[in-house]
Amino acid sequence: MSETVKDRIISIIAEEAVMSPSDLRMDMTLDELGVDSLGLVESIFKIEEAFDISVPFNANEPGESDFDISSIGAIIAGVERLVAARA
Repeated sequence: MSETVKDRIISIIAEEAVMSPSDLRMDMTLDELGVDSLGLVESIFKIEEAFDISVPFNANEPGESDFDISSIGAIIAGVERLVAARA
């Protein structure tokens, strides 16, 4: 069975947070997971590579980006939109 967008993103974020994917909830923030700004940038790079997309994220001003990173669920929804737009 192929991995879904959701599963792959959860795997990437869990790896960055050094947690088990089963411990992550959709409403969790990266801050709650202990993922700092460097970890966020690393996660974005991994997501871009995994899905061959470009995430509209400004690492210097994350709040000004056109990509919602407020929760795991928001990140998944954003990536799903980017993947669908690419198809």
